[in-house]
Amino acid sequence: MIRAKEIRVIDENGEQLGIMTPEQALANARERDLDLVEVAPGVTPPVCRIMNYGKFQYQKSKRAHDAKKHQKQVVIKEVKFRPKTEEHDYQFKKNHILRFLGDGDKAKATVVFRGREMTHQEIGRRLMDRLIAELADTAEVEKAPRMEGYALVAVFAPKKS
Repeated sequence: MIRAKEIRVIDENGEQLGIMTPEQALANARERDLDLVEVAPGVTPPVCRIMNYGKFQYQKSKRAHDAKKHQKQVVIKEVKFRPKTEEHDYQFKKNHILRFLGDGDKAKATVVFRGREMTHQEIGRRLMDRLIAELADTAEVEKAPRMEGYALVAVFAPKKS
């Protein structure tokens, strides 16, 4: 609700109609079958615009929708290892990470420890260090390896070319 004694009015074409009372501006908007919308309440005098507010809201939502359409969703794919992962399985999972990175997704490598394996975390560390070294030319480490509960976790992102 406009409480000022005088307001600056802009018409639907963007041209200034000048400073007038809110009642005059409202009458002017009703003549044109449009709405009177306050666009800058903080200035003196406040600025109001004569426009079709429903159409304005619709166009605003369409612009937001179009902007959202062109965004790329960041996807993180996870590959789980164990400290006792054999060589073939290691290579197989490493190739999965390479494929994920090639597709432009991020990859999360997790070494999961169970039971007594927690006392030998250095085995998992060596596995993770080896993975980081082998992926160095195609991936950058976005999140360095660290323990999260019973898992050693690192996040890889594709290298920017």
